Amino acid sequence: MSSGAKKLWGGRFSGATDPLMEAFNESIHFDRRMFAADIQGSRAYAKALHKQGILTLTEQSQLDKGLATVLSEWQAGTFELKPGDEDIHTANERRLGEIVGSVSGKLHTGRSRNDQVATDMRLWLRDEVKQMVNFLRELVGVLVSRAQTDVDVLMPGYTHLQRAQPIRWSHFLLSYAFSFQQDTQRLEESLPRICQLPLGSGALAGNPFQVDRQWLAKELGFSSVTPNSLYGTSDRDFVAEFLFHCSLIMVHISRLAEDLIIYSTAEFGFVQLADAYSTGSSLMPQKKNPDSLELLRGKSGRVFGDMAGFMMTYKGLPSTYNKDMQEDKEPMFDAVDTLTGSLQITAAVIATLRINADKMKNSLTGDMLATDLAEYLVRKGVPFRETHHISGAAVKMAEDRGCQISDLSVADLQTLHTSFSNDVLLVWNYEKSVDNRSSIGGTSRVTVLAQIEQLKLWLN
Repeated sequence: MSSGAKKLWGGRFSGATDPLMEAFNESIHFDRRMFAADIQGSRAYAKALHKQGILTLTEQSQLDKGLATVLSEWQAGTFELKPGDEDIHTANERRLGEIVGSVSGKLHTGRSRNDQVATDMRLWLRDEVKQMVNFLRELVGVLVSRAQTDVDVLMPGYTHLQRAQPIRWSHFLLSYAFSFQQDTQRLEESLPRICQLPLGSGALAGNPFQVDRQWLAKELGFSSVTPNSLYGTSDRDFVAEFLFHCSLIMVHISRLAEDLIIYSTAEFGFVQLADAYSTGSSLMPQKKNPDSLELLRGKSGRVFGDMAGFMMTYKGLPSTYNKDMQEDKEPMFDAVDTLTGSLQITAAVIATLRINADKMKNSLTGDMLATDLAEYLVRKGVPFRETHHISGAAVKMAEDRGCQISDLSVADLQTLHTSFSNDVLLVWNYEKSVDNRSSIGGTSRVTVLAQIEQLKLWLN
């Protein structure tokens, strides 16, 4: 920084700042992305000062036009940073002064960078959350579309990564669609907490010029004002909450990626990724690696790290603003960037995914109908705990004979219980097994189609 440059806070300092400290202290290299939010807040604040008689109409108009010019420079990529522009607020105010002259010095009346930065962050995050909600809804839409197209495809359902019961492929896809629906709702429900206006809190004690904070909130599209000035400048719960939501969304993405990675292996062969979302090996020509899914799985750790790192900074801060809070922006920015890209890649992977319906169907085995065999006896009036034991004995009989449970004869089964009759042969039907699960949320065709319609109604 040049020795003649003035700092916003430099009045009581006479010594020069260590250049290393200059670099350590500045945040312009990352908080510059809030340029539009910073200017939006300043334009509204200038109007509020005019309402209170602090600015004349001419002064307010000069400031507004000057700020519009600063905004256009940022948007055009022509804004020139200079030594001493330690953050976005300093840079914008410095440039505004170059454009409109000394009247720029009135803009900061009653305002602190403490309430200014809190306002900028909330303005910026509000718009990003709304965009993220759109990406989430698009992902749900892709999952619903695939589920409808592939509704008749059956596959093994797994617990403990062991074949359990037959389900519909669509049922699997919709399980994630409902997770992402809940993620969307959580983000939307966080917006009122993000949209609390700190502007007018001053550094910590409030604004001495009685600016109309309710008017400011309406002008900036906020739903309320922060009710306490200490809270207004120090609160970053909205960042913590947002980072948690991002972490949970990335967990859902990671789990979906993990399933699809497993299903794409040669051992399963259920799905194949499009070439656009796969890579090869530098050594083995035959390899087709699901790198998109592996990156999605990996980036969940990155976003969780953003949250964990921020919480470690946030946990020990005394009241109101502390310089530690400069560390609140980079994790927020990184989580937004990572999740925004991840949502779009996930949607594209699902939309272009090829499935091997025959391989899925051929992976169904008779032992997966052991529960159906127990349920058959339940319908004959036998208590389930007893039928479970009988069905288990049938599984062991088949294992001992080296055959499938469905290969056992009626006579074989009658040695286990007299209630078995010829109609037991109807149990060995995967489609029937799936369609028996017809209560709300089940994997039958009817209930899966109902889930699809439920999500379509929500999307619309």
